[in-house]
Amino acid sequence: MSAFYREKVLAVRHWTDTLFSFRATRDSGFRFQNGQFAMIGLEVEGRPLLRAYSMASANHEEELEFFSIKVADGPLTSKLQKIREGDEILVGRKATGTLITDNLIPGKRLLLLSTGTGLAPFASLIKDPDVYERFETIVLVHGCRQVSELAYGEELVAKLREDELFGPLLSEKLLYYPTVTREPFRNRGRITDLISSEQLFNDIHQPPLNIETDRIMMCGSPGMLEELKQMFESGGFLEGSHNTPGHFVIEKAFVER
Repeated sequence: MSAFYREKVLAVRHWTDTLFSFRATRDSGFRFQNGQFAMIGLEVEGRPLLRAYSMASANHEEELEFFSIKVADGPLTSKLQKIREGDEILVGRKATGTLITDNLIPGKRLLLLSTGTGLAPFASLIKDPDVYERFETIVLVHGCRQVSELAYGEELVAKLREDELFGPLLSEKLLYYPTVTREPFRNRGRITDLISSEQLFNDIHQPPLNIETDRIMMCGSPGMLEELKQMFESGGFLEGSHNTPGHFVIEKAFVER
């Protein structure tokens, strides 16, 4: 048996010069938990060229969706950004990853902290009814350099707000906080600074960080992950894993190439 499913590209959408998303068929045998990633890619000169990509689609959806950066000289993304409807991609049979709710100690508020295409696993998680059962409040934070880079997340949340099933859940429980660092916008600043200054919590009219109630998932640039990890650990927060649930979890398999 091949280590990959061969899936057909159903749609491709280019959001900016550096960001695109695409949907593909999903083999009925492909199972994953919301927040996980798989190795995906293309067959190049008869060999698989693969990178880790989080599923942006939820595990109850019939199609797969991925959100990707474009890197002009990236071994995979330089080719992947040129895919079109009808093309074939490879999807690894095994999904994995740390961004699953079972890796967190039970809490009341879930902070989903992302930069760039690190939003992808959280696009999956906010479409998971179980997440809304486990937490009283979900705060989705998406940091980008420019306003245009927020478009994927803004459309995702807007569509879910109109959804018959998720609309009521989102209006009751989801707080969406987009922020940029290089242009004027209603929310400005790096996620680390917004948390340490408590600006984030003031803006969403929520109490500040509390180890008793807050649980955190992070996915994004390596610099952001390291800064936040140090910040949380200095406050007594423990990193969770498959073996030992904790106060926060990090996804390190982030696509930047």
